[in-house]
Amino acid sequence: MRDLFRGLAPVCRKEFLHIIRDPGTLFFALLIPMLQLFLFGFAVDTNIRQVPTVVLDESRTQESRRLLEAFAGSDVFQLKAYARSQDELYDAVRAGRARVGVRIPYDYARRLLDGTTATVLVLVDGSDSSVAGQAMSTATGVALKESLGRVLPGGAMPIEVRPSVLYNPATRSANFFVPGLIAILLQMMAILMIALSLVRERERGTLEQLTMTPVAPLGLMLGKMIPYGALTFGELCVILLVMRTIFLVPVHGNVVLLLVLSIPFLLTVLGIGLVISTRARTQAEAFQLSMGTILPSVFLSGYIFLIENMPPFFQAISHLIPATYYIQILRGIILRGAGIGELWVSAAVLVAMGCGSTMVAARLFVRQSAR
Repeated sequence: MRDLFRGLAPVCRKEFLHIIRDPGTLFFALLIPMLQLFLFGFAVDTNIRQVPTVVLDESRTQESRRLLEAFAGSDVFQLKAYARSQDELYDAVRAGRARVGVRIPYDYARRLLDGTTATVLVLVDGSDSSVAGQAMSTATGVALKESLGRVLPGGAMPIEVRPSVLYNPATRSANFFVPGLIAILLQMMAILMIALSLVRERERGTLEQLTMTPVAPLGLMLGKMIPYGALTFGELCVILLVMRTIFLVPVHGNVVLLLVLSIPFLLTVLGIGLVISTRARTQAEAFQLSMGTILPSVFLSGYIFLIENMPPFFQAISHLIPATYYIQILRGIILRGAGIGELWVSAAVLVAMGCGSTMVAARLFVRQSAR
């Protein structure tokens, strides 16, 4: 058992010294993820509000003004301009000056008084599906509420829905995106750094010297992983602090549990980085292979898109991605206050993935050294 980890301490010390003496590595490890955190944390906002809207009010009556006030009061539409003709209305949407166009016909008030159906045209720019969907549903809701208010005696609604949003009452995008972003940033940082480390030694010729020393493959792998794992773990602590103090994302669960369950994920991605480093011959190849793991983690892990809405084939792929389980842990602890009783399956899968990726990297390194 002792020979299995032979050389662990010297290799670990060597990597720590290399990181300290390499300002480029420290710059990449500490500053770049923080810049990305601020960029995505502040820039990404899925809440659709104040959509620029152009209005053509041909009725110009009290009823039409009341309808427009209902549109403006929804907080989704911003009545930005008033058109004087249908051509001007269409031109505003076509030119991108407005995302929504509302046309109230000249007989709108008369039809309401006669009890017949009054038609209001709502033009929606479909080039952005999220904006279009929100605008259409809100416009339909505004019209339905106005219709019920006129049909029902006293304007009283027979059924009133009072929604209560758990865990994120304000529906802030930062509360949803930032915890998931932590997994993506840590994966990118860990895989890139450790993959480039072994390839750099191969290019410099020091890897062959390292294989001639009495170092066990598993000791070499862990000796490489521990320094970068410690650096990534420190970055995780800084990101959590920034998330809480700057983005004001509350942590409802146990922070210690979150840090403990982060270790299997770091072990997994570091193992993947070592597997990449044993296959890549140049730093450029290692960089390309490392970045190839990022896009599946972004789009198939549930970070942006709901896994349950994916086709069965891609759902199966998502269960092979480590970030899928770590994002469940992050959002479970940070947003919902979940404990180990709800998250033990994700933690167990990450432990198995971490051990498996490390063993595979060690085996590949042994085969490569024997050639």
